[in-house]
Amino acid sequence: MKQYGLGPNGGIVTSLNLFATRFDQVMKFIEKKQHHHRYVLIDTPGQIEVFTWSASGTIITEALASSFPCVVVYVMDTSRSVNPVTFMSNMLYACSILYKTKLPFIVAMNKTDIIDHSFAVEWMQDFEVFQDALNQETSYISNLTRSMSLVLDEFYTNLRVVGVSAVTGAGLDELFVQVEEAAKEYETEYRPEYERLHKQLADAQNRKQQEQLERLRKDLGAVNMKNPTEEAHIAGPSDLILTRGNPDNEEEEEDSDTDDIDHSVTEESKESDAFGNFLKERKEVVQVRNRKSAVPEGP
Repeated sequence: MKQYGLGPNGGIVTSLNLFATRFDQVMKFIEKKQHHHRYVLIDTPGQIEVFTWSASGTIITEALASSFPCVVVYVMDTSRSVNPVTFMSNMLYACSILYKTKLPFIVAMNKTDIIDHSFAVEWMQDFEVFQDALNQETSYISNLTRSMSLVLDEFYTNLRVVGVSAVTGAGLDELFVQVEEAAKEYETEYRPEYERLHKQLADAQNRKQQEQLERLRKDLGAVNMKNPTEEAHIAGPSDLILTRGNPDNEEEEEDSDTDDIDHSVTEESKESDAFGNFLKERKEVVQVRNRKSAVPEGP
């Protein structure tokens, strides 16, 4: 907060974002220690907006779920949920986390040493009992809670609930039993679904790349360019050099500018001139040599 000039919420979000950029180190550490420990407990920020509905929280959750059997444990304060409105608020939080993470889910009702969690379990299992508790509330929020309870009634049917006490340790054995069952559910249901979604995403990305390539081909095809196959018969300078005098080419163009020149006569005239110059030079050399030899030697 002091370094970046942020408030409490901004400091938490920024810290989580910075932590997500280094989460690969956490993954390597877990992989290194996984053969020596049975469970890995990761305590996430309590603010649901900070972790569950943030990009960094999604990155961390998906990174873990793609490599290890993951179970989400939602810890609820039982002593503060005796009010049906507060209880419904906690259930809405739990429902949003479940559908956001799409992972096996357990509700751990903590502080059972203060108050037993049986009343909450009864509210979840018996709709009429929860409605009777709501009848004691006369505020506007109670009417909204009554409507929401109808929506969450199906959510309760497959929800794992266990009461625990962090002080006395009561219910922890049952919690670990629920974790083991949730881990099996992850392997049988959630992992295949995750792999299917991952494959579906990869296929969608491949299709998008193919569409982009096809669009690029169409754009290039719209450009007015000469077809190389149509220009194959047009010879360049190198082709003229290679095909000159080729016995396979029996026909020559009639309108060529050099067809009326006798190339054999031209070549012979050049050779005769060069040979004449050579003879002339040799003759001069011989004459100079003869003059030198004709000079009488002195007494």
